[in-house]
Amino acid sequence: GILEYTLTTSWDVSTASFVNSFSIASEDDFPSGVSFSNNGKKMFVVGNQNDSVYEYTLTTAWDVSSASYVDSFSVASQGTSSSDLTFSNSGKKMFVTDNGGGGATDGLVNEYELATAWDISTASFVVTLDITNKEIYPTGIAFSNSGKKMFVLGANGDDVNEYTLTTAFDISTASHVDSFSVKSQDAGPNGIAFSNSGKKMFIAGNDGDDVNEYTLTTSWDASTASFVDSFSIASEEAVPRGIEFSNSGMKMFIA
Repeated sequence: GILEYTLTTSWDVSTASFVNSFSIASEDDFPSGVSFSNNGKKMFVVGNQNDSVYEYTLTTAWDVSSASYVDSFSVASQGTSSSDLTFSNSGKKMFVTDNGGGGATDGLVNEYELATAWDISTASFVVTLDITNKEIYPTGIAFSNSGKKMFVLGANGDDVNEYTLTTAFDISTASHVDSFSVKSQDAGPNGIAFSNSGKKMFIAGNDGDDVNEYTLTTSWDASTASFVDSFSIASEEAVPRGIEFSNSGMKMFIA
């Protein structure tokens, strides 16, 4: 399911407290990533069991208890082990990471175009970026606000791979810059998110059942990250797979 937490201080996970959870068991037994529309009234979950993206509407923004299922979009033609998803700011582009199956043979980022923003029923496949030479087990993906930086978290290298895009939100223009190891904090990193400013990075860790928080001295430059602290979610979930925040940084969501 999807776990919801409130933070008393924005983007400070040490102030988080569990609120409630929303089950997606009727759609998929293995949710591996979660994302929201800008207004918090749409939630999207990618499932590893069926390799599909599921769309939900929320009657109250950023409140998963108010979610209801709408429809799904299969991404199985592009990969066999979906691990995370994110959207462009406009909601007209969707990105899904895939590790090519249980053997984690391929690291893929798949790009889709939506004819209607935030409506996955209008999605169509555009292009695949093969990142196998850098990571065969991508578990998380995030973009800078500008769409000119892409970050792919990997559980094989236990690091964050940073890419620059010459055209915003066009992964065919991506080139690898560097990587930042998170292994000292968690050897099973499964989800990644950033604050709006790009000065905070959050990694959901499978080994520690926690969220690790980092500060970046330069916005959207993972090489400048330093570890701050961690927040345990062990009481709620033993296998965190994805992480997302509300725009305000006062809500955190774990898949």
